[in-house]
Amino acid sequence: MTAPIAERTAPMATDQFSERQHFLPAVVRAPLEGRTWREFGYLLLSLPISIVFFTFAVVTVSLGAGLLITFLGIPVLAAGLAGCRAFGALERSRARGLLHLDVDDPAPARARTNGLMSWVGAVLKSGTSWRQLLYGFLHFPWAVTAFCIAVTFWATGWGLFLYPLWQWTFPRYTDQPGIAVFGDANGRQFYADTPFEIGSTAAVGLVFVLATPWLIRGLAHVDRLMVSGLLGPSTLATRVVELESDRGVVVDTAAADLRKIERDLHDGAQARLVALAMDLGLAKEKLLEDPEAAARMVDEAHGEVKVALQELRDLARGIHPAVLTDRGLDAALSSVASRCAVPVSVDVDLPSRPAAAIEGIAYFTVSELLQNVSKHAQARRATVDVWRSEDRLMLQVTDDGRGGARLDGGTGMAGLAERLGAVDGLLVVDSPTGGPTMVTAELPWRG
Repeated sequence: MTAPIAERTAPMATDQFSERQHFLPAVVRAPLEGRTWREFGYLLLSLPISIVFFTFAVVTVSLGAGLLITFLGIPVLAAGLAGCRAFGALERSRARGLLHLDVDDPAPARARTNGLMSWVGAVLKSGTSWRQLLYGFLHFPWAVTAFCIAVTFWATGWGLFLYPLWQWTFPRYTDQPGIAVFGDANGRQFYADTPFEIGSTAAVGLVFVLATPWLIRGLAHVDRLMVSGLLGPSTLATRVVELESDRGVVVDTAAADLRKIERDLHDGAQARLVALAMDLGLAKEKLLEDPEAAARMVDEAHGEVKVALQELRDLARGIHPAVLTDRGLDAALSSVASRCAVPVSVDVDLPSRPAAAIEGIAYFTVSELLQNVSKHAQARRATVDVWRSEDRLMLQVTDDGRGGARLDGGTGMAGLAERLGAVDGLLVVDSPTGGPTMVTAELPWRG
């Protein structure tokens, strides 16, 4: 029984220590917090690393620029930029471990073809390589400044604060008893040997000790800005990748929609029209032999025509309903709600109409969500709310069903989220087991 008791006691002691530490003022906790020591260590390591990085950058760039008159300058410069990329990876790892700054790795320089010159061209054309070279130039003077400030304040603060513990190390002079602490240019010495003077020195040191962590955090914040701004992926490049991905999603979605329309036409209206043509042909042959049978066949064909027309109307409504174009989201969503298997209340509060493409995506989003409510939610009622928040169109569909809906639940939510993401939209699902379910969609007001 001893081991379990010890295991229970250790967490309790840790929790009590954490609670006591939590109740201390932040200014008192700061000198002892792990964050302060990590950031101080980061500033200390920055100086030797920045010296090596700066030296490497200067040497390789100077050598490459000097050799540009020959062919060797280009590969030497590319090699220097590749080395800067390696230093950048080291700096990102260091910031991730000591500053808890998670910066994504930039895209590698991809050569279009195999070969040395293709790789050299890719490195030289990469904006990431030049930004990491710029970091090597800019970080060196900042690292020297931050190192000097941090070490000076840290050493001064703790040295003065702990002065009562080491003041005995100063020699005592027979002609002027006391402990020499400070001196000026003229050789005059000042002494801190009385209890008041020793206490005052420690108090000044305590002020430095309490203020230094906040100074270190400010210095480390500048490093965070430099690392995230110069060593991370380019905002433009990231946006290009996102747009390429979104374009692929749009193309795939359009292709899937076309396949669905083709399948619905082939399996629905087209099959009915073929059967209708065959029935009318048989009725034509029986018109003279058996008029009553021909009349029955024509009557059945008339019913098939009505069904085929309804299917074509539903298909046209699925492509783009006319009521959406003519009357907007309020009327279109009310029409969708009227066909839902559960009672649905619709509240649309929009000062004007959004872009046509956004309006169409909003319509299909609500339609898909209400279909999920009808098929899977086992709900008694549902609500649809649409409003504008600044430059965003907000949609919210709620129901009192069984819940448990997820983006990866196989109910079309994942495809819906991809379709919204293709236009910088967002889909959030809040559906605990047992319900209720709330699905919120956010779209740009203008596409």
